[in-house]
Amino acid sequence: MERAGSGQEIKKVLALDSSGLVASVAIVEENGPESSLLAEYTVNYKKTHSQTLLPMLDEIVRMTELDLERIDAIAVAAGPGSFTGLRIGSATAKGLGLALDKPLVAVPTLDGLAYNLYGTQSLICPLMDARRDQVYTGVYEFRGNRLERLEPPAAVDIREIAEKLCGLGRDVIFLGDGVPVYRNRLEEILTAEFQAAGRRYSFAPAHLNKQRAGAIGTLALEYMREGRVQTAAEHRPDYLRLSQAERERAAQEQAAEGQKP
Repeated sequence: MERAGSGQEIKKVLALDSSGLVASVAIVEENGPESSLLAEYTVNYKKTHSQTLLPMLDEIVRMTELDLERIDAIAVAAGPGSFTGLRIGSATAKGLGLALDKPLVAVPTLDGLAYNLYGTQSLICPLMDARRDQVYTGVYEFRGNRLERLEPPAAVDIREIAEKLCGLGRDVIFLGDGVPVYRNRLEEILTAEFQAAGRRYSFAPAHLNKQRAGAIGTLALEYMREGRVQTAAEHRPDYLRLSQAERERAAQEQAAEGQKP
């Protein structure tokens, strides 16, 4: 932790998000009541996170002349999301935490996505494609400057979350990599209902509609003030549901159990 000329403590957080299609690394600094995004490197392209995350981290550290020994915590998007992406982000954060002896701050992926839309008066509904006709989703709103959950993160059918939003009586903004996958179905379910009620739904613009490590890092500063930190050894990603291999194994075990005399 550094100190400013006024004697105020300066906190620096290194943030990582590889929970979805996007890979993102950021450095966020808090100086008294003010916070700043010092740097953010985000890539939404075809390379795997195992190819991109560490080179992005190296580049952002080089460009900002950051001494990693002087960061205060490592923030990581903790899930839900891609099983492989979450494992890469978690392993990177845990490795850095152990090597540098720094705490980790686990920020739920959907909370980070919703935080992109800071200050909106509408409900926020992040959608991540969970395959198998499901999305990882939740429902959020801002009360003052605080992000609040109205529906906790869950893996559900797109119709289930759409119908729930119809019953909440509010405008809503959607974002996340599930939007292009399910946008047509959302419009089929929501349009008539929302028009009849005089409400609107919309979709976040390109610069706000995917994961950003800057949001993860900024939320992590709030979590740190609340004491919501963990050791690197304690950290585990939150997958929300079993992997395909685990589901298949469970089904095989259930079938074998049913065949027993």
